[in-house]
Amino acid sequence: MTKLLLRALAGETLPTPPIWMMRQAGRYLPEYRATREQAGDFLSLCYNPDLAAEVTLQPIRRFGFDAAILFADILLIPQALGADLWFVKGEGPRLSTITEAAQVDALRPADDVHETLSPIYETIRILARELPQDTALIGFAGAPWTVATYMIAGRGTPDQGPAHAFKSADRAAFSALIDRITEATILYLSAQIRAGAEVVKIFDSWAGSLKGQDFDDFAIAPARRIISELKRMHPGIPVIAFPREAGDRYIGFAKATGADCVATDNSVSAEWVAGNLQVDGCVQGNLSPRHMVTGGPDLVAEAQRITRALRRGPHVFNLGHGITPDADPDNVARMIEAVRSA
Repeated sequence: MTKLLLRALAGETLPTPPIWMMRQAGRYLPEYRATREQAGDFLSLCYNPDLAAEVTLQPIRRFGFDAAILFADILLIPQALGADLWFVKGEGPRLSTITEAAQVDALRPADDVHETLSPIYETIRILARELPQDTALIGFAGAPWTVATYMIAGRGTPDQGPAHAFKSADRAAFSALIDRITEATILYLSAQIRAGAEVVKIFDSWAGSLKGQDFDDFAIAPARRIISELKRMHPGIPVIAFPREAGDRYIGFAKATGADCVATDNSVSAEWVAGNLQVDGCVQGNLSPRHMVTGGPDLVAEAQRITRALRRGPHVFNLGHGITPDADPDNVARMIEAVRSA
């Protein structure tokens, strides 16, 4: 096994951590903006395998990252389950809403998602052929809780209030929605692996708003079910879990879910991660994305501090969240140089 990412995820402590970035294919790159314009709009880009593969490859060509992550979106699953999905320019995604049990029941069966999602699998097949031999290919999906928050509210919300309200009003219907998303996610990620993804990542962007038993029921339990099913169907497949802003609930998350690596946001320090999480295995993170905008000596110092803090165990260097559209590509190159020279 020569790919650095796969070695780190297998528990190896490497002299230099593998590096990739969340949203590394994105609007901060002029070549991405040109390709997106060619596609017409964001969803057309997601569903055009040639163009989606092209934007996935762009940051690999430019920066030589150790991994490429499939270009897609976590809200393709709701669309595949029958929700209406569209994007409002400058504002983000919009979905038809689910607010009652009958609407959950009316969703398509999980087995039907492949009809909508087959172009995504084709993108992966193209990437499996075209990526450099030493670059790992990451597939991904949104975690059920995070996907459900968008399906219930019809958009992103600051506090996930509509999802919490639905959960309180009708826990059985809410649980049924989580189950449907979980089943679809297992099938979707399994198909990505069959198409050529070597690693999969589960993004729980809103995990931090779940507390107590809700965190156990709706962050840990679905992740554990997805990971155990994927490992049953694809023995040895590594899984990265990202329960963003989980705070103290990051502790033990890998053991509770079976994840090979836990990605952390930048609300926790690398030193805390080393002491509390890396003892259980590989960790990923966790430079603040703002350094990709501001650059300078602070970027270099912070990237090297994180690298050194996590050097005694398996570590994948990444940001604590996705790179933002106002980032400077030159700062990405500086970050990579800083980590590799630390």
